[in-house]
Amino acid sequence: MSHPLLQWFESTQIRTDHPDFNVGDQVKVNYRIREGEKERIQAYEGVVIRKHRGKGSMNASFTVRKVTQGFGVERVFPLHSPRLESVELVRSGRVRRAKLYFLRNLSGKKARIQEKDTRGTRGVALAAQAEPAMEADHAEAPANEGGAEA
Repeated sequence: MSHPLLQWFESTQIRTDHPDFNVGDQVKVNYRIREGEKERIQAYEGVVIRKHRGKGSMNASFTVRKVTQGFGVERVFPLHSPRLESVELVRSGRVRRAKLYFLRNLSGKKARIQEKDTRGTRGVALAAQAEPAMEADHAEAPANEGGAEA
């Protein structure tokens, strides 16, 4: 168990302004870097291949992988760092693993991740609304008097 003063300090430093992203999601990370006397924001977009220690820990981090000029580049970002300007969720990926290290051995189309279906229950509700409309269309259709099915 850590000291209460240390717990209080860590709780004040934890950031909650990031979107909720998971492994397999494509994110755009804006990170503040320093070059000599100047400071600028560098965008880094790629797939999250690992999350470490969850959201509530002060030591939480995540690893983002992208392919640049044919070379895979991975970068680890501390989640609660003051240099982390923002994290934008570009698209959600559908994966069945907690760590996507196998992407290091894949290239091209094989390294793609399917996009997660984000319709959820809304898609089911839309399908339920469409059924009564289809039944109404069948009721209005004239009966075939010849008796032959089309």
